[in-house]
Amino acid sequence: MPEGLKLDSPRVEDGAALWRIARDSRTLDLNSSYSYLLWCRDFADTSVVARTEDGSPVGFITGYLRPRQPRTLLVWQVAVDEAQRGRGLAAAMLDGLSLRTARELGVEGIETTVTPDNAPSNRLFTSYAERHSAPLERTVLFDGGVFPESGHEPEVLYRIGPVPSLAEPRDDTAGY
Repeated sequence: MPEGLKLDSPRVEDGAALWRIARDSRTLDLNSSYSYLLWCRDFADTSVVARTEDGSPVGFITGYLRPRQPRTLLVWQVAVDEAQRGRGLAAAMLDGLSLRTARELGVEGIETTVTPDNAPSNRLFTSYAERHSAPLERTVLFDGGVFPESGHEPEVLYRIGPVPSLAEPRDDTAGY
């Protein structure tokens, strides 16, 4: 974890900051500000926020459990404030979130979708699988042609798991 930052569960009052971080990333599909408020309320158990010492959010991951595969965490968005990039924060958030959801919710693996042109996300999820000695499978989930706007890249599904480190016994006081 980068020095001076800590992981926490999101709270409703974080919604506006998460929306701004997503907007300022200039790479994520920006959802409505209302959706970030709902995400912080309804999916806090499967999401994470990185905070500075004064409590300000500087990064987040939103996720949810797959309804028909409740041991799978679907990672929806990963965003890091520009001033915090290059410090390993995205990887620390992904590790922390996956360990917490394994401990509290029984998660055994993760899924996400990434467009082929998103090199940072491709590296993040590939290195996560390598770091945790987990199998990684990539398949196109949504071809670009199914999106209403023209020119949308395909969304490639990354399926990572089972993740051996998530099944290992842990100290229940660890984490956040």
